[in-house]
Amino acid sequence: MKIWVDADACPVVIKEILFKAAERTGVELTLVANQPVAVPSAKNISFVLVAAGKDVADTEIVRRMQPDDLVITADIPLAAEVIAKKGTALNPRGELYTEENIRTHLSMRDFMATLRADGIDTGGPQALSKNDRQIFAAQLDTMLARFTGKKKRKVKPPPW
Repeated sequence: MKIWVDADACPVVIKEILFKAAERTGVELTLVANQPVAVPSAKNISFVLVAAGKDVADTEIVRRMQPDDLVITADIPLAAEVIAKKGTALNPRGELYTEENIRTHLSMRDFMATLRADGIDTGGPQALSKNDRQIFAAQLDTMLARFTGKKKRKVKPPPW
């Protein structure tokens, strides 16, 4: 398994969690963005700079990823492509996109886009909370434990 990050919109705190996890486990981590992103100096952590443009980073991630790779993204169409290619997609709030739920996410995304196009203010996503970060870290640890065969670290479980 390799981890790919849609780094253009990935929160810094999530990148830091990913850097620590990659350093701890040795799993390969690659960030992809259309602007430079600082990454730690480690042989298993890399950065790919792509040209500016809509979905250029997404296209590069899908082109390079393999089945069973993990992609960190809040971009629902990218998550759908990852799932179609038999990868795993996880958003920065710790929600796992699956074959079972991706259509619902795509429908909701399209519905919200229609509302915005009609001039309705739908607001934006809430700020990433401490609980969101904990849920993300727990999900990531679960996936890495499956891949590495190691016990996951104890993290406070989500409230639901």
